Order: sequence, then C-alpha cells, then structure tokens
Amino acid sequence: MSFPVIAIDGPSASGKGTIAVRVAQKLGWAYLDSGALYRLTALLAQQEKVHWQDESAVAQLAKSLPVCFENGKIFLNQQEVTEAIRAEEIGMGASKIAALPAVRTALLQRQRDFAEISPTVADGRDMASVVFPDAVLKIFLTASAQVRAQRRAKQIGQPEHGEAFEKILADIEKRDEADCNRPVAPLVKQPDALLLDTSNMTIDEAVNQVLVWYNDKV
Repeated sequence: MSFPVIAIDGPSASGKGTIAVRVAQKLGWAYLDSGALYRLTALLAQQEKVHWQDESAVAQLAKSLPVCFENGKIFLNQQEVTEAIRAEEIGMGASKIAALPAVRTALLQRQRDFAEISPTVADGRDMASVVFPDAVLKIFLTASAQVRAQRRAKQIGQPEHGEAFEKILADIEKRDEADCNRPVAPLVKQPDALLLDTSNMTIDEAVNQVLVWYNDKV
C-alpha cells in the first residue's frame, strides 16, 4: 500500500458508499467501491449463464472482468450498468459470490492496486480486515435495518410502508445474515475500527465525523 487509505466497512444500505464518495471528494482522493466489483461479477455471471455457486467459473470471470469506471458511470463490456448492478437480485448474487474464496482472491489485488496509484477512500465489507489492514483510518459504518430499508425504499422510489417495503426490509436482513455468517471474510467490526452509527445522522454530519477522525490521525 503506497498511499494512505481510509477503509469504511458496513452492511448493505448503511450509506457507506455515499459517505465514502463525499469524503473522497473533500480530500481530493480516489474512491473505491469494492461492492461494485462483486456486483459486476455477479451481473456478468448472470449474463454468461454461469451459476453463482460455480466457484471456479465465477472466479475466472472476476479475473478478467471487463469493467470501466468513467465520470461516475460504470461500464461492463462497454455497456453502462450503473443502475443495473444496484438491483436487489444482483446484490444478493454479490453476497453469494463474495463467500467464494477463489472469487475474493481474484478481486483482492485489483482492489489493492487502487492504493498504488493515489490516496483512496474504500468502502465495502472487508476493507479494514482483509484488503487494507494497514489503513490509516478504519470505520465500521452502520444503521438500524429499519432505517436502511427506509433509505433503500426512498432511493428506488418505493413507499416506506406496506408489502413492498417489508420485502426490502426482509432482503436487507437476509443479506446481513449472509454477510455476517459467511466463512470467508465475514462482515465484522475490527477492534481498531471506529463505530459510526448513522441511524440518526445526516449525510453531512457523517461525512464531517469521518473527516474529524482522519484529521485526528494525521
């Protein structure tokens, strides 16, 4: 790791991506969305009709992932998939393939390469524990499942109540269980990570807290 890294881990829909992007913008650093790499791999597997549990085949796709990040948009095989990879089905697929050791190995170096180029704010589920264990600042960012479901519903234009909302909440709780209980690199707060619960915080408040913690480190 040549440049400093701020590693932000947390569960689905906790807001870590939004906060990581804004922190990176404030500092003038690069941003790494590790979850996007897993979602892209899951989407590519779906497109290639490769089963998400076929470890060797999915890992092979991950090694040669034809992805391009450009101007805030994500391209897979030269087709924009910025919104497509945010589908709940692809999110669940990402959780499944993230439990496969060969897939994680295939994507590990690709993630670490970011910090060889510039200072980086990285968000994911094992940034502090596996990918960047020497990060200058480690944060475990979370919020209650109810709040996260409300945020996700608002994001996709769904009501924050009723059957559709209950499905969103159930999907988030199901993904939490999968992420926390997978045998490889489970989602867990590291002993040296600072806990940031955003349940009752605005985005700006959360961003400012991260910057305060970073400034304290340097």
